Amino acid sequence: MNKRQFLGAGLAVAGATFVGGLAGVTYAQVTGMNDAINKAGRQRMLSQRLAKGYLQVGQGIDAERSQRIVGASLALFEKQLAELRSFAPSAENKNTLDEAGRAWLSYRAALTSRAPNPQDAKPVLALNEDVLALAHAATVQLEKLSGTNTGHLVNISGRQRMLSQRMAKFYQALHWGVAPADAPAKLAQARKEFVAALAELAAAPRNTPEISSEIALVQQQWIFFDNALSVTGGDRAKLALNVATTSERILETMDGITGMYEKLA
Repeated sequence: MNKRQFLGAGLAVAGATFVGGLAGVTYAQVTGMNDAINKAGRQRMLSQRLAKGYLQVGQGIDAERSQRIVGASLALFEKQLAELRSFAPSAENKNTLDEAGRAWLSYRAALTSRAPNPQDAKPVLALNEDVLALAHAATVQLEKLSGTNTGHLVNISGRQRMLSQRMAKFYQALHWGVAPADAPAKLAQARKEFVAALAELAAAPRNTPEISSEIALVQQQWIFFDNALSVTGGDRAKLALNVATTSERILETMDGITGMYEKLA
């Protein structure tokens, strides 16, 4: 894939819906605090999903869908950033979002300046951490301003989306030989955090029967994803594809659960 092809696929989708696991889902302006927490939390996920998609495109892993993931995620990140800036309920939150916007410009340039390649993968893997940290800070600020247990559940549930993509990102970086030295430790930490948060959500007193059913589904999906992350022998290309596809299933289910928590009164 040449530069023109990659830029065309990645940037010509401005205004596109979030596809590649959440096909057909559209998002409107921020409607309230829980919606803001959900969208700010989704920005965390997109920071990791973009890096995962970049790494997968570069390696030809589920290439067509991975290309769609990158393009749609670029568009959705920018759309939600503008919506969150318009909504920002405090000066602190606005400042954090402004800083996130500046970090985003550097990250977007690294993602789109050339077709994915091992050399450029390293700055992508560094810059995504900056965007993630700022998106997380903005989400935590909104949760604190909400002052509700529901806001906490939206934050924790939404963070599971990010962890699903973060684990896959580190796996694909290791698979390509471009991972930073601390990638194995960070992958292990993300796995521990995902399991702990899933247990917290499963025990939440406010769970509806529908939410509990979907959490049970994630618990089943996690068995397959954890196994995909753990296997090291055999067909490496097939293993990388398994990580790509299972991470998408968990993302889709956790996004639905987060939406259910958002709507709790």
